[in-house]
Amino acid sequence: MKLSFISAALGAMVITGCASTSQPMKNSSTEQAANSAIKSTIVANKTNIQVIDLYPGAIPGAIDLPDQESIRDPNHPDTFINDVNKPQITVYQADPAIANGTSVIILPGGGYRGVSIVKEGYQIAERLNKLGITAFVLKYRMPNDKTMQDKKTGPLQDAQQAIHLVRENADKWGVDSNKVGIMGFSAGGHLASTAATHFNKAVMAEYKNENLRPDFQILIYPVISMKADVTHKGSRDNLLGPELKTQDLSDYSNEDQINAVTPKAFIVHANDDKAVPVENSLLYVKALAEYKIQAELVLLPAGGHGFGMRNPFDWFESMTQWFKNNQLL
Repeated sequence: MKLSFISAALGAMVITGCASTSQPMKNSSTEQAANSAIKSTIVANKTNIQVIDLYPGAIPGAIDLPDQESIRDPNHPDTFINDVNKPQITVYQADPAIANGTSVIILPGGGYRGVSIVKEGYQIAERLNKLGITAFVLKYRMPNDKTMQDKKTGPLQDAQQAIHLVRENADKWGVDSNKVGIMGFSAGGHLASTAATHFNKAVMAEYKNENLRPDFQILIYPVISMKADVTHKGSRDNLLGPELKTQDLSDYSNEDQINAVTPKAFIVHANDDKAVPVENSLLYVKALAEYKIQAELVLLPAGGHGFGMRNPFDWFESMTQWFKNNQLL
């Protein structure tokens, strides 16, 4: 399948391929106060926002410990939460007057050490709401041998649980169970692409016969590969280390896990990304094209890594058009 190259404003390039359509410590009192402040800020005067625990009871496969999370810098506006072991999901329900049934589960990045919950989570959800899309910001668990029995599958388990939860409550939240997408930034992009390529490998046995496939995937400067020459070493080591096994490296190099039923993709990456090389996205798009999976890649001329929506080129507008092209708005 050929890829078409389309020039865009500010020097960005859009590449489209299409088959059918275009040691854990308890929180200090300061950190606990910061956590509470975040939650209070989220729900203050916003009746459409709800914070809920990802699991209704005990977390399967977890090693029960007190809440380990902490805020990296409580005074920084771009809140970064370290060492999550109590996963939650924040529901941003779209206004019923404009809701279109589409929903997106958002996985913030953080190198599998934490989550950049504001600029790669809440801010994205708020803008999606303006499109009539209901958004779910997932504060997923960090891979850690001290808090989970199998750290490499812990984050994927949380992503699959989120997909299950959204579909199970589709009527309650006014979403279409056939329009549930997943969106990830950086290491969250690796987790999102893992969910999109490992959906037939249910981490929890009770979901073996359940539909865990996202209907679409959105990946923003994603980690895709675990291969030494292109991966983000920190993300790889946090997820699969310290002993790196050949089979794990293969299984979690998601460019090698694509098949004919992998969901369609919208991807954004900056050419000058020094943290996560753009080759991650290029490899993924190439593999999607080989299976004739619809994919659109927006290559930004600059921006580095971790910019969220703060880039001179408004990739969110490109994504909005992609939503329209795919009857998701």
